Amino acid sequence: MGVVIIALVALLLGYVLRLIYAKVNARSAEQVSERIIKEAKMIAETKTKEALLEAKVIVDKERKDFDQEIKERKHSIQHMENRIGQREESLYKKIDTVERRERELLGKEKDIFSKEQSLTSKFAELEKIKEEEKAVIEKISGFTREEAKKLLMSKMEQEAKQDAAILAQRLEQEVRENADKKSKEILSVAIQRVAADHAADITTSTVQISNDEIKGRVIGREGRNIRAFEQATGVDLIVDDTPEAITVSAFDGVRRQIAKIALERLIADGRIHPARIEEVVDKVRREMDQHLKEVGEQVAIDVGVPGLNIEIVKLLGKLKYRTSYGQNQLQHTLEVTWLAGAIAGELCLDVMFCKKAALLHDLGKAVDHEVEGTHHQISADIAKKYGESSKMVNAILSHHEGIEAPASPEAFVIAAADAISAARPGARRESVEHYLKRLERLEKVAKGFQGVSLAYAIQAGREVRILVEPENVNDAQAQVLAHDIAKKVELELEYPGQIKITVIRETRAQDIAK
Repeated sequence: MGVVIIALVALLLGYVLRLIYAKVNARSAEQVSERIIKEAKMIAETKTKEALLEAKVIVDKERKDFDQEIKERKHSIQHMENRIGQREESLYKKIDTVERRERELLGKEKDIFSKEQSLTSKFAELEKIKEEEKAVIEKISGFTREEAKKLLMSKMEQEAKQDAAILAQRLEQEVRENADKKSKEILSVAIQRVAADHAADITTSTVQISNDEIKGRVIGREGRNIRAFEQATGVDLIVDDTPEAITVSAFDGVRRQIAKIALERLIADGRIHPARIEEVVDKVRREMDQHLKEVGEQVAIDVGVPGLNIEIVKLLGKLKYRTSYGQNQLQHTLEVTWLAGAIAGELCLDVMFCKKAALLHDLGKAVDHEVEGTHHQISADIAKKYGESSKMVNAILSHHEGIEAPASPEAFVIAAADAISAARPGARRESVEHYLKRLERLEKVAKGFQGVSLAYAIQAGREVRILVEPENVNDAQAQVLAHDIAKKVELELEYPGQIKITVIRETRAQDIAK
């Protein structure tokens, strides 16, 4: 029984304790939940405050930016308003000025109108007076108005013609003097700016050898080597008694140079036989083609004329080995180009056109031994073939007088530059035999005219003085004779520069005092 009571008491006590524990746990959970809720509210309030602060900061920034933008726009609008105001003020001033000028013009127009009316009345009075005077003059002179007018016009016409002739003569004299002076200045400036060296006219080249035994090897067995060499190069090889030298002879400078280089290489190599000769000559010929191209390109660069056709460039290179009257043709071409450019610059003409025309003017001399025709005609054909203008072709053709008339001022410049380069002292040189023959032909042409008694070529063939029979040739005929002789010399003779024709007529009267 006691055990039961104890058990019941223990159960009751456990129950009570459980109730107490449950109540305690409930209160603890309630406190925890209240604390969590309180902390959550605090966190929410904190986040809310932070969000409000951030929003307030953003709003403040946006407001400041908006205020700044409004301020800038107001400033821009104010500036525009100020400019518009200034323009309006300026426009008002201009309108006032225009209105004032209109008022002034209206006033002047009224004054002019009144003056015109006054002048009209005065003119009418003058015309009336003139008519009265004309009637009195006609009555006094005995001439009608038309007769007097014709007489006066005739006298005025005679006086005008006389004055015009005197004026024309004076103007012509002034123009000639000024033109002569100006042309001399331009040519002197151009010549002073250009200086060039010239080579002698040669048709042979000499190859130096170390000893005369090499001559036998060059000739070869029964002359087969020398024949093969001459056939391959197109030159004449002269192996004579000249010590330690072999002469290469040819009118074509390019062939002569190829032959010289090939012979020097064969002698240096030591292997001289027909097959080797052909091999070396072919190689040198290819190298020469490249060399001519490089020379032509360098010439175009030196004179400042780009864009030339490659074939024209090669022909320019060939001129390096061409001479005329002892003058190296490439050097002559360069000199004419520089002179033409200088003269064109002085005359304010097309400098580039003159340079290009001068560069092409003697291009035909590079192939005149291969193509029929005069060198200027060949040059013009080459220029036309490669698309040059008719103006350029005319300038090339007309650089020698009598072929074609110059069609532009630039064509005259090319002819003048060519004449300066060819005729100035020291530019050309010829052999004594050729020189004497040229003088003989010049004198023969002069003596072929009727009335000529003697003819003498002087100043190295630059002048010919002709003595005529005074009883057969009068003064007027002497002038005509000089002109005719000059034209025939131009047509029949080739000469550098110009030739002065002087006809001398002398009448002597004699008597004897006894």
